Amino acid sequence: MEKEQFFNKLKEDADKLSIDITGIQLEKFYTYMNLLLEWNEKINLTAITEPEEIIKKHFIDSLTIKKYIKDNSSIIDVGTGAGFPGIPLNIISTDCKIVLLDALNKRLNFLNEVIKQNDLKNIETMHFRAEEAGKNKLYREKFDIATSRAVAPLNILVEYLLPLAKIGGKCICMKGSNIEEELESSKKAISILGGKIEKVEEFCLPGTDMLRNIIIITKISNTPAKYPRKAGIPSKEPLV
Repeated sequence: MEKEQFFNKLKEDADKLSIDITGIQLEKFYTYMNLLLEWNEKINLTAITEPEEIIKKHFIDSLTIKKYIKDNSSIIDVGTGAGFPGIPLNIISTDCKIVLLDALNKRLNFLNEVIKQNDLKNIETMHFRAEEAGKNKLYREKFDIATSRAVAPLNILVEYLLPLAKIGGKCICMKGSNIEEELESSKKAISILGGKIEKVEEFCLPGTDMLRNIIIITKISNTPAKYPRKAGIPSKEPLV
């Protein structure tokens, strides 16, 4: 895809989210996409390799949660993978402080290259499993927002996210369609971990007929000290 065509497509889709993108930001997204495609030939970052699909399913999808993020928020993106939603949010919301958390060094090397090539500020990578970060006093209950996209079922995901969110902070869980069963099976876990579901928004990804859901969970009390449990336990023995 030619650069001008890329710019026009990204701008058009961002307009549907009422997000204005500057020329400098468009350049950063273009560099990001090209790095993603280049590195994807060496390490498995994404199955989505068509530029228009990357725009919609990665960049725009990541930006659907921007309206829930206040200025100057501290954000941790858990299991960030190829940097979604954290890097698109950083490109658009430069005042927010963002931590990209991932357990795989190869992915972090890619993310650090994107940060370097785009001269991104207020963003850093962190090599941890989510369970380890949630136990670390430097990160436990320190973030305004803990978010994640396509990482785990909700009753597992909240054990990764809620220990990282401060009281009064939020977990923003990015999900696909048909989440009723996940919501029902996660009620007990959310309560145990100190959270309360504030809102569930269902919508179509702009320019597509693909259903998405954003689940907003408010942190209303401290997460008990025994959570998160040891690495691997939440996924093997979800709280139900």
